[in-house]
Order: sequence, then structure tokens, then C-alpha cells
Amino acid sequence: MERAKRYYLWQNDIPDLSDRRFSSQQQLNEYLDDFDDPNLLFESLLYQRGTIDKWSWIVDDYIALEQQFQGTTQTTGMEFGLVRYRNEMNNVFGYVRYVVPNTDAASQGVERGMLFSSVNGTQITIDNYRNLLFSENTSLTINLSNYNNGDPITNGTSINLTKNSYTENPIHLAKTINEGGKNIGYLMYNGFTSTFDSQLNQVFSQFKSDGVTELIIDLRYNGGGSVRTASYLGSMITGQFTGDVFSKQRWNEKYMNIIENQEILIDRFKNKIESSENINSLNLENIYFITTSSSASASELVINSLEPYINVFTVGEKTVGKYVGSVTLYDSPNLYTKEDINPNHNWAMQPIVLEIVNKNDKNDKDGIEPTVEILEDFGNLGVLGNREEPLLARTLQLITTGNRAAKSGNTPIVLKTISSSKANYPLYNNMYVNLQSK
Repeated sequence: MERAKRYYLWQNDIPDLSDRRFSSQQQLNEYLDDFDDPNLLFESLLYQRGTIDKWSWIVDDYIALEQQFQGTTQTTGMEFGLVRYRNEMNNVFGYVRYVVPNTDAASQGVERGMLFSSVNGTQITIDNYRNLLFSENTSLTINLSNYNNGDPITNGTSINLTKNSYTENPIHLAKTINEGGKNIGYLMYNGFTSTFDSQLNQVFSQFKSDGVTELIIDLRYNGGGSVRTASYLGSMITGQFTGDVFSKQRWNEKYMNIIENQEILIDRFKNKIESSENINSLNLENIYFITTSSSASASELVINSLEPYINVFTVGEKTVGKYVGSVTLYDSPNLYTKEDINPNHNWAMQPIVLEIVNKNDKNDKDGIEPTVEILEDFGNLGVLGNREEPLLARTLQLITTGNRAAKSGNTPIVLKTISSSKANYPLYNNMYVNLQSK
């Protein structure tokens, strides 16, 4: 209770979190005795769960949570989206978004664009997909399908997959493309994972060596992560704004009133990453992002924070609209470190504690509309990084011609995406900060 009262962003809107709610410790203890499950207590204290606060969570294993912050999960290596059928809308099929290198899925020959409509021989539906795909089972068999205009039909091919502990490098692909006489950098970046900050910086070193003058950052499947890493990426893209405001944090009224050093609420453009390594900056005036309805939180933060400074273009779909961030709170005396942590359990909270805005006090609560709208075609996804892949091809066209008109020709069938492989992880669409001293 004390942790939520102190930091929860909507503390003023929850009567049970009011400082005047309990007149004595005994009264508080009697209230807590009504809950025999920490999950139930936590959920009871959230503000308009599912509409306003969609993102706070609690875990019973903070060690596993910390591993996920570093990109480590139990995975087959097959990252996928789940989509309703076009006509039989209770049925669901999966499409492979990408495959993480050196995982079981990679060794079994799984490739982007593969479709599967059954798991272990059972048709995937809106009612059973969680149990089929996100259970604690360590192995599964996917039954591949042909697209069939949005109502897939199994084709008799099956692949057996096993989950293992793996740390995913969020830098999935980086290359330089020469198009229209321009050296155009392309980076597919799938998560703001702070342990890979140095590797991200090395990518920009290569871009500098390649003479990159235009840059595409593919965030189509990037649900977010570290706010600090987001500010590093913004600094790598630019470089001419070191020390200026990248973004600003807004906490609840109670916390804002006790902050003595308001500077800790401001994230600035930097010229070094935490290890004191110099940031490799491109000093760009234009930046191009590929986005979809899976692009969220720290992905949106970078886009939003750069808009006051340089020309920002997005190609793809409207983003999620995740404008708030969280911190990890432990059962320890100072709450935000594990010093003298309670050894009797591994519970920790990840409540929403702040809203983030850019230099001009702006964010996009309803998502960022694309400069050029183009949908992924589940029947023809293309090869990531290939200049013919539809979203990349359209971005290259925007760079070389300036044409913002919607793509002409055949348009993909619009199907409803309902989930993804990463939606099963607590860090899904999360943006987090490290709590600092007042």
C-alpha cells in the first residue's frame, strides 16, 4: 500500500490510496486481511483498469522480471503475430514476424512469412490461443498453412519447436542501402534493451563510416523498454542538440512536490552512454521510422521527442499510444533497490508512475499517425531488410522522391491482429525508468 500511495501516477483518483483513508495501522491491517492474494490487492488499487491504466503489473518472481529487462526469456525464437480469420472470425492464425538467430526456431528452419493455424493438431481460436501458445509447456508443434485470402488452410507441414532460455539482441538487422544516389542506413530495432547500448552505438559507428545521410529505423515490432536507451538512440540520430531537453517526466502530485532536484525529471540529449563511451552521432535533419500497431512506449517516445528538433516521418500504421512509464518497486526499506529486501518472497510491483512528454509538453495518447499509411500483407510479408519488402520499399520511395501519397495498386486484406508472442511477457509495450534520489 505504501509503495502505491507514494508513487502510483493516479494515486489521487483511488480512495483507498488516500493519505487519510486509514486512521491507524490496525485499520490498515484489517483492510489488508480481506485479501489473501497479492494480485487481487494490486488489481483493486488500479485506476480504470483496461481503459486508463492498461499497463501496471505485479510479479511473484522479480529475478525473472529483471532477466526480461535484459532481454532474456524462455522462447523458441519464433516471434509471431496472431490474427483473426477473414470470414471464420472465431478462428485465429499465426504469422512469423521474424526469427531470433541461434534459437531452436532458427535451427528448425522457421522463416518470416510462414503461417500456422493449428498447434499440436488443434485449430487456434480466440478462446484457446493462450493455452496453446503461452502455457508453461516447453515444446509445441506448429502446423503450417497456406494463406487462402485470409482464411488459412493447413498444408500438411509441421515443425516441432522447443523453448529455451535466450537473450535476444534487439539489433535484428543493420545495413546501408544505396538508393537514388543516397547512402541510407537501415536498422531493425526490436527493443530498447539497455545491456545492448554499446552494440547499438557500434551500429551508428558503422553508419558514420558508410557515409549515411538518411536513416530508416524499423520499429514495427518494438514494444519499448528503457527510457534512458531511448534518449541514447535519439542522441545517435542527431548529435547537434547535446544537453537540450529530450523528454520530461510527470509523476503524481505527491512525488512532484517532494522533488528537490527537478533536473532528475528531465531526460536530455547526451554525448556519452553510461559507460562513458562517446556516442556516435549522425547529426541528421531527417529521420524515417517504420511503425505498426505493435510499435509502443519507448518507440513512440523517440519519435515524439525528436519532432521538435528535426523532420520526422513515419511509414506504416498508427502506433499504440503508450505514453506512460513504470518503475520496479521491491519489498525493501527504500522500495526501489534490493538492499535489505524481504527474503520471504520474490514479489515486486511494476506500477505506472509517470507520464512522459517532449520538449513542448506533448505526447500522442491515441497513437502516432503515419506520414504514409501502408499495411503489412500477411500473405506476402517480404524479407526484412530487402529493398523490395513493402514497408521498406515505400520508405525508400519517400526518401528518394518525397512522395507522401498512399501506395497505389493492390491493398492488403485488412485482418484483426489480436496478440503476439511478446504479449505474453510482462514487459510487453512497457517503458521503464530507474527511480532516482530526490
